[in-house]
Amino acid sequence: MMKSLLRVLSAGVLLAVCGSVSAQVELRNGHPEVYYVKPGDTLWDISSTFLSNPWQWPELWHGNEEIDNPHLIYPGDVIRLRMVDGRPQLDVERAVRIAPDSDGVVRLSPQARVLPLATAIPAIPMGNIQTFLREALVLSREEVAASPYVVGGTDRRVIYGQGDTIYARDVVTEWEDLIQDYGFYRIGERYVDPETNEVLGHEALHIGSGRVSAHDGEMLTLRVQSSREELRAQDRVLPSPERRLQSIFYPSAPETEVGASIIRFFGRLNSVARHDVVVINRGSREGLREGNVLDVFRRGERVRDRDRDEMIRLPDSKTGTMILFRVFEKVSYGLIIESSGPIFMEDIVKNPSVL
Repeated sequence: MMKSLLRVLSAGVLLAVCGSVSAQVELRNGHPEVYYVKPGDTLWDISSTFLSNPWQWPELWHGNEEIDNPHLIYPGDVIRLRMVDGRPQLDVERAVRIAPDSDGVVRLSPQARVLPLATAIPAIPMGNIQTFLREALVLSREEVAASPYVVGGTDRRVIYGQGDTIYARDVVTEWEDLIQDYGFYRIGERYVDPETNEVLGHEALHIGSGRVSAHDGEMLTLRVQSSREELRAQDRVLPSPERRLQSIFYPSAPETEVGASIIRFFGRLNSVARHDVVVINRGSREGLREGNVLDVFRRGERVRDRDRDEMIRLPDSKTGTMILFRVFEKVSYGLIIESSGPIFMEDIVKNPSVL
């Protein structure tokens, strides 16, 4: 196990390399010597400018001792590449201030800036994953069966929305751990492993929120505070997870060998590409964790070898890279951070390349 002793960057984002011994860091052909950080940059984008494998960024990073907080970089900062003992290193230079001395001469000097964390550049485009960070839930079959659910509402209607009063039933615990506010969830996609046919979980889609107005045994009366879809009977009523929007990720190679498949797209029919979210059929049970970086491969075609008159499979071809940002027991949500072509359902997901 090799632990990087190099300082790391974060945008509210820290980077660290974990796992097995890393390979020699390889610089990208045609990389710049100097990079000026711009609004809209992400740490991954900047890493891609210098490195063949962007997730190895921490192996090049050395903090500038003149900067009070070396873990944050901002638009306007300057990143320089230099060689130290034959190895590449990256330094960051903060903006400068103009300071007249007693003789009235203006001199430039380094300045450590104090800026809100939100103005620092993120590691990945957070806008693409915020909804999933806040609201994504994957439940087991047993959890779905035991969860409270909507049974109806006022006026004998079958659909309900903001401002309506609805009733929910909890036959298991009779709202034993009653709280004031709940989320409404619709059970959606059933995640099934394409290789083993194991049911990996059930997707729970957040469709609204409500506040308790009365409680009587196993029945609860709620006022619908908000709804993004019409509520109906059998929608689940669950505590909304108090989950802070995580902006701290630790890009790393998984510590175990991964052989996964993509099993879910969101808002796409046939294929996905850069900055789309996917689900894979592996999770914490297989040793994955948030921040793991994985490569995506298209399965090689089966073709006929005419010389030997037999069917063979061509090698798999890499089409992208993802970073995991939500890891459940048996499935994980990942953001496609790089793609060289369309990515399809059941494409293969493997440990990242270090070549």
